[in-house]
Amino acid sequence: MPSPIDPPPFSQPLRGILLKLASVLVFIVMSSLIKETSAHVPAGEAVFFRSFFAIPVIFVWLALQGQVAGAVRTVNVPGHFFRGFMGTCAMGMGFAALAYLPLPEVTAIGYASPLLVVILAAMFLGEDIKLFRMSMVALGLTGVLIVLAPRLTVTEAAGSREAFGAMVVLLSAVCAALAQVFVRKLILTEKTAAIVFWFSTSSTLLSLLTVPFGWVWPTPFEATLLVTCGLLGGMGQILLTSSYRHGDASLIAPFDYASMIFSLGIGWFFFGEVPTLTMLAGAALVMLAGILIIWRERQLGLKRERSAVTPQG
Repeated sequence: MPSPIDPPPFSQPLRGILLKLASVLVFIVMSSLIKETSAHVPAGEAVFFRSFFAIPVIFVWLALQGQVAGAVRTVNVPGHFFRGFMGTCAMGMGFAALAYLPLPEVTAIGYASPLLVVILAAMFLGEDIKLFRMSMVALGLTGVLIVLAPRLTVTEAAGSREAFGAMVVLLSAVCAALAQVFVRKLILTEKTAAIVFWFSTSSTLLSLLTVPFGWVWPTPFEATLLVTCGLLGGMGQILLTSSYRHGDASLIAPFDYASMIFSLGIGWFFFGEVPTLTMLAGAALVMLAGILIIWRERQLGLKRERSAVTPQG
């Protein structure tokens, strides 16, 4: 019997799209709050606040769904650990990069993650990669390189900091892709509730390992922002999970790229970050590649459905 928080038959695609857009906006606002504290608060400490204060929100949601028992129960502890480790590394490095690069650039480079999933899934899960998908991955990674290129200089102190930030966020994208590969294996045996709950729990515990590397006592303002980040993180996860209950993944997923619009707006108005044409061009290529992959997968899915209902004989 399927879990109530697992996707049922799709019936409200518009609602799914709106929930997806809401989740994207919540996560971008969360990142902007992390960026505001990044000059003083270490990334590992930010991960702790983001993860720990998301747990109550997720717990209440699971309780309302009647899924607390299902969330705690697991048959794949190592899978949750490795997913949690990679996801925590991705989160921590993504937060660290916000101290070095504009919000829109961190967002754009992060788009490499779903492209890398295609490659890693072929390497570790044996998934077949068609020529079209591989071509789009190459196009998307070219866009990432275009975004990265201006930052890969160490001629000045500022340039060195930006180059470091660019490498950190790229590593974050690699770790996020590996985390998604672990999720693909987890969904074979675990409920969505368990995957959501145990990630927040494991990332909270793993973030504590960074205490010896220099946690600080946040100011009341910073503490308020960090707690808000955790609450927003929990809300964003709920909105994201809920969005796929109401529409096909191939319809909902492309709206993830609305994060570029939101990050450009927030970066411009709150941080004075003016995007360069190079960054916009590279981001456009990455988004195009991602959308075309999703579109192609949708077409193949529709073709398989038609073949399944076509009478044989």
